[in-house]
Amino acid sequence: MSKKVIISGGGTGGHLFPALAVGERLKMRDPSLEITFVGSSRQLEKNLMERYQAQFIPLKIEGIKGMRWKTLKSLAILPLSFLKSFRLLRGLKPDLVIGVGGFSSGPIVLLASWMKIPTIIMEQNFRPGFTNRLLIPWVDKAVAAFERSLPYFKGKGEFIGNPTREEFLKVTPKPRNNKLSILVFGGSQGSRFLNKGITDALPFLGRVKNQLHITHQTGEADCAWVKDLYIQNEFGESTISPFFFDMATQFQKSDLVVCRAGATTIAELIAARKAAVLIPFSKATDNHQEINARELERIQGAEIILEEQFRPENFSEKIIDFLGHKEKLDHMEKNLRKLKTEDASEKISTLCFDLMDKE
Repeated sequence: MSKKVIISGGGTGGHLFPALAVGERLKMRDPSLEITFVGSSRQLEKNLMERYQAQFIPLKIEGIKGMRWKTLKSLAILPLSFLKSFRLLRGLKPDLVIGVGGFSSGPIVLLASWMKIPTIIMEQNFRPGFTNRLLIPWVDKAVAAFERSLPYFKGKGEFIGNPTREEFLKVTPKPRNNKLSILVFGGSQGSRFLNKGITDALPFLGRVKNQLHITHQTGEADCAWVKDLYIQNEFGESTISPFFFDMATQFQKSDLVVCRAGATTIAELIAARKAAVLIPFSKATDNHQEINARELERIQGAEIILEEQFRPENFSEKIIDFLGHKEKLDHMEKNLRKLKTEDASEKISTLCFDLMDKE
C-alpha cells in the first residue's frame, strides 16, 4: 500500500521552494508515494503549485505574531483552521507530516503530533521562526539549515542544510568577461525598497552602463515604472520582469546577485556558490534576514548593506569596484563552499523514510 505524506507550510517562496525540493526527492525515491501540499490561500502559492503540478490544498489561516490589528481576525480563523486540519488528517491518513515553516504549517503539524503521526519540521533561517519555535516541543525531528542553529532545537535538531531545487546545484562558475552581469531580485513578491534603490542608482552608474548587464525581477506591482526608469537612463539592454520561474538560469548568467536575505535565497546562493550583495529586509520578523546575512558575511561569502545604510551613490561605487576587481567575486564564491552541505534533499528524504519505517 502506498505511503502518504503531507508537506505543510507556505505563504512565501522561502517556504514553498524547499517544500517542493523535498517533495521532488521523496517522489524520486518512491514514485508510488502520495504527496499532498497544504498551504496558504495566497495566489502566488496556488500559481506555483499549479506550475509544478502538485496536489495542493489551501488552508485559510493568517499569521498571528506581528500582525497587530489583524491579530483578532487571525485568532478568529484559527479554530476553523484546526478543524479543517483535523478533517484533512482523518481523511488522508498520512504516514508522515512535514512542516516547512510559515503560519499555515502550525495547526496541521501540531494536530498530527497529537494524533501520533510522525512529524518533522524544517527551519530555513538561522534562528527558528515563530511557528517552528512553538512546534519544537511536539515534533519528532527538526532539520536545521545551519550547524550553529542546533542549540535552538533542544536535542531534536539534525544539521542537514536547506534543501534547494536541483537546478541550483547544477549552476557552474560563470567565466568572467569585460562586462558585469548583475541579477537583482527582492524575493518572490518583489521589493519596493530594492526596486527604488537600484533605479535611483542608475544615474550614478551611467558612465559604466555599457559594461553592465542588469537582470531585475521587480514583482508585479512595480514592473512598469521600473522598466521605464531603465529606459530613461539608457539601460535599454537590461532584462526587466515581474517574476522569473527559471531563477537558476538567471543565477548561471550572473556574476553578482543583489537581493534580500530570506532563507531560501541564502540557501540558493550557497548551493550555486554565487557572490552577492545582501540588503536584508529591515522589518523581517525577529530580524531574521540580517541574522541570515551575517552568516554569509562571517565567512566572507557576501557583503551586506543594511537598509538604513543604503545610498544610491555608495551602492554604485560598490558595483563599479566589483567591475574593476572581479577577483573579489571569485573570493566570495570560494568561501561559500564552507557553508555548502551535500545533498540536503536526499538526507532529509532519508530521515523521512526512517520515521515512516518506525511506525
